[in-house]
Amino acid sequence: MTLEIRQLTRHDVALMEALLGTFADAFDDADTYNGNRPSAEYLRELLGGDAFIALVALKNGHVVGGIAAYVLKKFEQQRSEICIYDLAVALIHRREGVATALIEKLKQVAAARGAYVIFVQADTGVEDEPAIALYTKLGKREDVLHFDLEVKPLDGAD
Repeated sequence: MTLEIRQLTRHDVALMEALLGTFADAFDDADTYNGNRPSAEYLRELLGGDAFIALVALKNGHVVGGIAAYVLKKFEQQRSEICIYDLAVALIHRREGVATALIEKLKQVAAARGAYVIFVQADTGVEDEPAIALYTKLGKREDVLHFDLEVKPLDGAD
């Protein structure tokens, strides 16, 4: 089986929906990825813009992994960073080099867009040990703290 890494465009809504399913399975989080899916028009707009990057790994035309990343334009210099928001590979295709191939393709996309760095967050729990091993192999580790700041709706509803 040949592995194909493909960057999604606005014409690839079906592949983006398949990627959402892959994320749901890989992260065991159906509510987040399947519970309230965006419309096809929303996905077309997202995939057609310049602030979001979606890559899929295909084997025999089926999505077996992917990356969802965001482009962050910087203010202090005329450059950008890319944040890997989600990266997942289907359980039966892990340890086949799929994640590494996805990241290598993202590096090419980043270079073409003039980004100077790609960054990713991994949790310190046991469930993220494979991700930490992968990212350590491919990049420089920085230990940081991450904080989620709650945003309440303007209408006062909770």
